[in-house]
Amino acid sequence: MSTAEYLYACLLLVHVLTAAAILVFKKPSFLLLRAPELLFALAGILFLFSYIYATNANMDYVQRFMATHGNLRLAPDSSKERLTAYLRYLPLLVVDAAATWYFRSRGRRGAFTAAGSLTLVETWALPCSIASGVLYALAAPSFVRTGGMPILAWVCLVPLLVVLENVSLPQGIFYGTLAGVIQTMISNFWLGTFNLLTLQFVTALLLLEYVPFMAASLVAFHKSRGAGYLVFPAAWIVFDWLRSQGFLGYPWGMLGSTQYSVIPLIQIAAVTGVWGVTFVVTLANSVLAWYISGRVKGVKRGWAPATALAAVLAASFTWGAVRIWTPTGAGSRGGAAAGAPGTVRIALVQQDTDPRKDDYRDDFKILQRLTGEALSSNPDLVVWSETAFVPNIRRWSKEDPAKYDLAALVRDFLAYQRGIGHWLLTGNDDYEFVLRGGVQERLDYNGAVLFSPAGERVETYHKMHLVPFTEYFPFKKQLPWLYNFLLSFDAYLWEPGHRRVVFHHPLFTFSTPICFEDSFPNDVRLFVKAGAQVILNLSNDYWSQTDTEAMQHAANAVFRAVENGRPLARAAASGLTCVVDTRGRITARSPLYEQSFLVADIPLPAPGFTIYTMFGDWFPPAMGIGLFIAAGISARRRSRSNG
Repeated sequence: MSTAEYLYACLLLVHVLTAAAILVFKKPSFLLLRAPELLFALAGILFLFSYIYATNANMDYVQRFMATHGNLRLAPDSSKERLTAYLRYLPLLVVDAAATWYFRSRGRRGAFTAAGSLTLVETWALPCSIASGVLYALAAPSFVRTGGMPILAWVCLVPLLVVLENVSLPQGIFYGTLAGVIQTMISNFWLGTFNLLTLQFVTALLLLEYVPFMAASLVAFHKSRGAGYLVFPAAWIVFDWLRSQGFLGYPWGMLGSTQYSVIPLIQIAAVTGVWGVTFVVTLANSVLAWYISGRVKGVKRGWAPATALAAVLAASFTWGAVRIWTPTGAGSRGGAAAGAPGTVRIALVQQDTDPRKDDYRDDFKILQRLTGEALSSNPDLVVWSETAFVPNIRRWSKEDPAKYDLAALVRDFLAYQRGIGHWLLTGNDDYEFVLRGGVQERLDYNGAVLFSPAGERVETYHKMHLVPFTEYFPFKKQLPWLYNFLLSFDAYLWEPGHRRVVFHHPLFTFSTPICFEDSFPNDVRLFVKAGAQVILNLSNDYWSQTDTEAMQHAANAVFRAVENGRPLARAAASGLTCVVDTRGRITARSPLYEQSFLVADIPLPAPGFTIYTMFGDWFPPAMGIGLFIAAGISARRRSRSNG
């Protein structure tokens, strides 16, 4: 029995036991009668997962994996696998929804509680929480609108926040966590095809993170009295920041990132990082919910929250307008002319192939053709994407080309690179041998390699921040069973790099965060602090085959340019190959999922650092300190009033 089948069997058993308990007891408890709501949430999450995961059935490499491994079972194609998901879960969802509505209707009349009938908010708490999760997901680039709907971010949390203010602590934890998990699954549906385990781990991780966050936030909120509308925005910033730290860090889908196209607003990221944008948007949600909840309770609330919000918005947009029109050197207001002093011409090549497949020579031919066309513009640097050239150059350059096809391919690549007479940056695997415990061990890295026009391998960067569980697992010795489980599901595990490399070209300096490293604000900041004038991101978004993932990734990257006042260029195997100026404007882009190239003259920034580059993630800790101070003041006041 597969994991999905086991979970479905457990869910079915719980449904049967719950129905039996409700029928057996003549007067079932109020808690038991709320069970259909919980079961609806569980069935809905499992259905979403099954529906999303079904996409794998159409992928060739997954079908090959199933043919050789016994730990995965899917239908021959996605349509049949999704039909299975419908047949399994829709009947349960219909029954749970009907039961929930029935018990909620009776609860409104006080049928099940001595304390009186359910409030209007409690009756609609479940759909309101689900609505918040869905609206949050749709605010970002999504399957509904590729560019996202930023306006939704300003109201998406309102239904949830109204619910949280009007329900008990355990209920609030449930509803808040449910909204968060739904948002995660809808926003990150493309993770279903990134790796056979990624969606499971991300969903479980966010579930574990949302529970303590909601518990702590609700306790602080209920004790804050009149300043409750400030608690959630501050707590939300701390939560977003904490979930981006360490081995499990995953700073994707932050509320502030949905505003990537609102150029005047996002300029505050140069001071606060993306966290400040999230704070402004969350504050708007909180203030609106504060007044709506007051109306529901029949409580008149003052104008202080609205005044505070108006002041924050005015300050943010004024700062943004001033910064947009402030000269930035060669690229101020409208950019520099082609080939102007203080610019560098970069050719970004998008081959639109899947590096996970083994037709490496065909990929190389595509790269050669596109690069040949781009060279007519005489770029200063040619950039290929993450793992654009797959055979390990360091390894196979040492082998006999007459004996090994990969060695012959590497020989041809090196000859081609010398022949074009240009600087070339490409993603490529790398490795080194180290002694550990007296035993020589090979460490593999996801890297970026810079070659000079003479064919010299100038410098190599090893990706430092790897995707947890699918690219990196640091507990091989402590949890060998989990390590072997990951390997059994085709996870390819790398070693993290340990050196923040700044590449030196005769005309400029740059660093190369690889793939989702450009989503970590502080990681990119440290590259800039180390001396990078341009941020060059190498990515491979081909595997997702969705405009949604490509645009979400690009939206995250936009903020790194604004935060650090550095231009950013992205070379994707496929996805969004683009150029972003220091104000966050996407000034040039290639079509999504097409073989293409982009040649752009990128203005080099003026010397100096932004406030964010100098001080980093100061804003979230400041919010955390503010919450602790406010909690202390509140506790002291309560102590005095009780005394």
